[in-house]
Amino acid sequence: MKKIRNPWEHKEGYNCFGCAPGNPVGLHLEFYEDADDIVSVWHPSANYQGWIETLHGGIISTLVDETSAWAITRKLQTIGVTVRLEMKFRHPVMTTAGEVTVRAHIANQRARFVTVETTVESEGNICATGTAVFCVEPQEKAFDMGFDGCKTEDEP
Repeated sequence: MKKIRNPWEHKEGYNCFGCAPGNPVGLHLEFYEDADDIVSVWHPSANYQGWIETLHGGIISTLVDETSAWAITRKLQTIGVTVRLEMKFRHPVMTTAGEVTVRAHIANQRARFVTVETTVESEGNICATGTAVFCVEPQEKAFDMGFDGCKTEDEP
């Protein structure tokens, strides 16, 4: 797996709940490229629980949404916004679990609409699956808006 550099890390005003390393209440997600997949490994804590020792479903949905967005950012080299997010919760994710692995890949693209499929695994179980649809910007517009590409650490 190749670690993906965060293209927004030094942008003024960047404070994403999902991926900004400086957000004091955020998830601080980091991302890796593994062939067609974008992967994030995250360590839950009691700060994000719904029920006792159980990760809040909204946080699980955020993990799916954020990892899906990074699949678009890395694989299509552009930006987009979520227009639909469908979740299926199969098993609880415990906040006491050592780690949660989120894996996303682009499943389909029709014009500016991109579908990303995602799994959330913990303790050997697929705990949730998600399907996100994004409306993406043409690369030229994304670059005009300040996006300057998304590379792995081994790329110049």
